[in-house]
Amino acid sequence: MISSFLIAAPSSGSGKTTVTLGLLRALKNRGLMVQPFKCGPDYIDTKYHDMASGNKSVNLDLFLSSENHVRYLYSKYASGSDACITEGVMGLFDGYDKMKGSSAEIAGLLDIPVVMVINAKSMAYSAAPLLYGFKKFYEKINVIGVIFNYVGSESHYKFLSDACHDVGIVPLGYLPKNENLSVPSRHLGLSTDQDFLLDDFANIAASIVEKHIDIDKLLSYTQVELGNSEPQRIKEHASRDLKIAVAADEAFNFMYHENIEYLRKIGEVTFFSPLTDKYLPKSDFVYFPGGYPELYAKQLSENKLLHKAIKDYAENGGNILAECGGMMYLSSSIADKDGIEYPMVDIFKQKASMENMKLKLGYRQFEYNSITVRGHEFHYSHIENNMESITQQYNAKEVPVNTKLLRYKNVIAGYTHIYWAEMEDLLHLFK
Repeated sequence: MISSFLIAAPSSGSGKTTVTLGLLRALKNRGLMVQPFKCGPDYIDTKYHDMASGNKSVNLDLFLSSENHVRYLYSKYASGSDACITEGVMGLFDGYDKMKGSSAEIAGLLDIPVVMVINAKSMAYSAAPLLYGFKKFYEKINVIGVIFNYVGSESHYKFLSDACHDVGIVPLGYLPKNENLSVPSRHLGLSTDQDFLLDDFANIAASIVEKHIDIDKLLSYTQVELGNSEPQRIKEHASRDLKIAVAADEAFNFMYHENIEYLRKIGEVTFFSPLTDKYLPKSDFVYFPGGYPELYAKQLSENKLLHKAIKDYAENGGNILAECGGMMYLSSSIADKDGIEYPMVDIFKQKASMENMKLKLGYRQFEYNSITVRGHEFHYSHIENNMESITQQYNAKEVPVNTKLLRYKNVIAGYTHIYWAEMEDLLHLFK
């Protein structure tokens, strides 16, 4: 038996991430091995989790992967832990199609209790019908307790506690009003200064959590027996000696942990930095994940030796997969928000621009080389080109979208962040 629960809320902006980070760091400070998870495709919250807990956070997503895969991941990473904390996505029942893929569906699948985070600003006993609805709406989940956010005083919390008792939900504590308790900017790289900023925030959140949340009660009410799940099978390559190079530095760091674990199963993974390394590692496959290349455009543009090494590798038929920021880097240039252009690797004859930024996001799916591929798109930049997409992409409801997938020789690139951890053979994309 271990403590295992999902932190949810009625909507985004309620304080899930703040509560999650505070609990992760508080449990770590107690000497517990705490394993974080994140519902959905977000690769930024997982970075916060990593920092707060000291362990790699793992995405659980029922659009990107199957139920069996989610069960397997939870069983794999929960094993050996003292506690597991899963941060939900958006509101508890918000999915890509009604409640499909929602936090509630994941909680039901894994049979783990739910702890709600409620923004109690300007609210008192009205919390009762709100909590009653979340408790009763979906019989496959168990809403066990609640943590209130933006609480004005102990007397305010007493009103809220009364509401909990009357609907059969355990009040576990609260976070007081604190204008300084806000998560650092999501424009997060991996620089030392930003790491210190996030580390300080986690410590502040943990101290408040320890003071105002009954952690012992939370742990006792969320004890569960974890099941086991069989791992998925991937193709055994003729040679397990594949050389795999992954770009990883301040500019490129948006990657799914389990994708990298998949690569470790099929070959030897070497990480390199497009910012500082002058040569490309000897590789059978190179992966450029997303990130913030626009923030480091000048430094990236000046690394001409690596540009040449990457372009030579591509011209000689090398396998490259580049996603979002990785695709921007392989373009002819990146223009910052002021329109200043910086030359890049120039495999794809296009400009990636941060001018007139507009958010584009959503799940994506497509077929290519007889492989069904699923992923997620999230970016503010846009691409200026006349190139044809090599396949039609669709959203989660199978509506066509104009997101392109590009190919030059054996270089495949696009805005979609692909989840391949459940694929039988990722390299079949290059056939």
